[in-house]
Amino acid sequence: MSFRLEMLQVARLAPKLLGESASLVADFLMSRLADEGGFKNRDDRPDLYYTVFGIEGMLALQAPLPKERIASWLQQFGDGEGLDFVHLCCLARSWSALDPGALASAWKDALASRVEAYRTPSGGFHPAKNREQGSAYGCLLAAAAYEDIGLPMPRLDDVKQCMDSLVCPDGGWTNEAILPIANAPGTAAAMALYRRMGWVVPSESISWLLTCHHSQGGFLAIPKAPIPDLLSTAVALHALSGAQADYSAIKEPCLDFVDSLWNADGGFHGNWTDHQLDCEYTYYGLLALGHLSL
Repeated sequence: MSFRLEMLQVARLAPKLLGESASLVADFLMSRLADEGGFKNRDDRPDLYYTVFGIEGMLALQAPLPKERIASWLQQFGDGEGLDFVHLCCLARSWSALDPGALASAWKDALASRVEAYRTPSGGFHPAKNREQGSAYGCLLAAAAYEDIGLPMPRLDDVKQCMDSLVCPDGGWTNEAILPIANAPGTAAAMALYRRMGWVVPSESISWLLTCHHSQGGFLAIPKAPIPDLLSTAVALHALSGAQADYSAIKEPCLDFVDSLWNADGGFHGNWTDHQLDCEYTYYGLLALGHLSL
């Protein structure tokens, strides 16, 4: 099962907690679909990045999705020429979620080649070109993109070496070697990648990630962050679940936190100070609720 399907399987459990409100979430996501066929970003423009979350959110809710309309919009990006690393990965993810068979072999090879262009001398991947060392986020996105494209990822040992270099003494992972501060999203990304690749996840990483739990629920991006956020919460719960860690003691406060970010319009805010709704955080709300329903 791919990264994408693994998360989708969990997000599909969210309606158990949403109840009748699940239809409001689906309505909100559909309201973010542009006439052109892509889901809108926070500036109300169709965007590949937000399209990933819009598609996955609708699939998680098992709501009707205008696949032909979205596919027609995706066609304009072809094999990804001119896209940056993140949007290349989003193009692969969107097709994988919408219609894996629509990616012709030539497009698959070209997409993989464009992703490979972001490999660093250290063997990992970085979202920016010409970097010496890879990032945890970059390595996870690249691995997921290869899965979505349907091709094996080359030089896995090099990726492992890059990721090993990002482990901090306290057991958490930093996203960037030049900023050796462990953070929850980087650690969750690393734990997910290690598990998918069959690499051993240090037990210290599980313990460290749990230290990011906030007393009022949710997870902090870093232990000293002022407030928790939904992205850190969703990916932390996903990583802990994958590692079969016991987080039962924090389920209720986490559920209260996620509930505090839900809006009656159907979307989720990113944190307590975020006043805008979007597809990304709404999907993370579904993922977090899925884990909290177990």
